[in-house]
Amino acid sequence: MNIADLIAIDVHTHAEVSCHQPFDEFGKEFDDAKVKYFKSGKLPTIAETIEYYRQRKIGLVMFSVDSEFEMGRRRIPNEEVAEAAAANSDIMIAFASVDPHKGKLGVREMRRLIADYGVKGFKFHPTCQGFFPNDRMAYPMYEVIAEHGLPAIFHSGHSGMGTGMPGGGGLRLKYSNPMYLDDVAADFPQMKIVIAHPSWPWQDEALSVCLHKPNVYIDLSGWSPKYFSPQLVHHANTLLKNKMLFGTDFPLITPDRWMEDFKQAGFRPEVHSLIFKENACRLLGLGSPSVSR
Repeated sequence: MNIADLIAIDVHTHAEVSCHQPFDEFGKEFDDAKVKYFKSGKLPTIAETIEYYRQRKIGLVMFSVDSEFEMGRRRIPNEEVAEAAAANSDIMIAFASVDPHKGKLGVREMRRLIADYGVKGFKFHPTCQGFFPNDRMAYPMYEVIAEHGLPAIFHSGHSGMGTGMPGGGGLRLKYSNPMYLDDVAADFPQMKIVIAHPSWPWQDEALSVCLHKPNVYIDLSGWSPKYFSPQLVHHANTLLKNKMLFGTDFPLITPDRWMEDFKQAGFRPEVHSLIFKENACRLLGLGSPSVSR
């Protein structure tokens, strides 16, 4: 990644539409509810997303979500995301998503994705995958991630997935309480853990875990900054200024909107470069950036 040429690095973007396989219409009601919740528009392909970010000189970390077990939806292949990153390595990094319910076969897949496709991290979504992060079922996967010194991103807090659907579409919010990540951070101190999103209604729990465990970060995706809680902004300005990361949840929130709202959200000027770029470079092992914001 040519970090000196980038104004920021978005650590949280989604592969929503494959360029190679048909869209899985099963469970489309989840997409409809998600679009309604976020008031977002047409979902872009992976190639369209990359071009969008290239025009803005923003680096991106992209991943799909493997929710085949809990939701029965065919995932976008991790290989497709990784191949797109390899072809656009100046601007893009690929993370992979493997459902912990896939057990030993999933562990084999993770090792193959690291060795053959060069993925640089992994994404977990406890609500959409139906597991508690501290369930020992997932620990063999964490062992692989820790062994290779890679980061793992975990969805936390409320989820737009299922919001407004009868019974929330059967998805359970309890799995995404960030306090469950305290066990994971303690048991895998060498694995960098990113608590994704403002973790409402458990924001204080997320801040506590991040403050207590050196290997834990927070990404600020999924919400417009104008809705961030005062305690989140306070900690980003002070005790956790080196552990906060710019992320959008694109395409549900665009970097244009996020960055514009960020200006009015009370973040001190001295933390802007940390949040937009420097902290991500440290998390991703990209070296020291030349920051020119």
